[in-house]
Amino acid sequence: MNKILREWEIIVAGLFVFAFGVHLTIFANIGLAPWDCLGMGISYHTPLNYGLSMTLMSIVILIIDLALKERIGFGTIIDALLTGNFTQAFNSINPLAENHSLPLGIVIMLAGFVFMALGMRVYMSAGQCCGPRDSLLVGVGKRLPRVPIGAVEIGLWAVVLVFGWLLGGPVGIGTIISTFGAGIVMQLVYNLLHFDPRDVRHRDVIEVVRELKHESTI
Repeated sequence: MNKILREWEIIVAGLFVFAFGVHLTIFANIGLAPWDCLGMGISYHTPLNYGLSMTLMSIVILIIDLALKERIGFGTIIDALLTGNFTQAFNSINPLAENHSLPLGIVIMLAGFVFMALGMRVYMSAGQCCGPRDSLLVGVGKRLPRVPIGAVEIGLWAVVLVFGWLLGGPVGIGTIISTFGAGIVMQLVYNLLHFDPRDVRHRDVIEVVRELKHESTI
């Protein structure tokens, strides 16, 4: 039990750092990544703020993941419930004036990518499965076996971005930087930390529940 609880604490801590990174990409004010663009667009047309919009969207994606029969872990569920709200909290308490400098915005966005990578590093170390959007990508990719996973990701992002743009979500040079630069920065950070996400063995909800039952009988 204590081991699982420590892992959940690690997941929450990692998501907290990751959410701060997402907040920085929003604060950069030069355009948002596709999913954030959609979340912000939804917030413009509903009573929901950005955080609740992202939470609702993550829950919907989680349901789609289940329909696609993807592995769901407690990390997936915690991600869906907390990340958007953590980001909203950072957005709400930010005391700094809105940024209007493109060069500074680019620097802030790149810093955001670094914090996102660090947060993911911490979060994934718990080994309790990936976030809802990553699971969706894997699920769609499995059903398009002849299409490279990178092309599937770009196609998925393109669809999400179009909907976000139609809803009025912020699109700009930061959107392009996020689409192509976030992965590069994250890989550089992982190389520095000697971390490879593919080496992490993830356990889904069923496996973790079995571990909890086993520990409770010892």
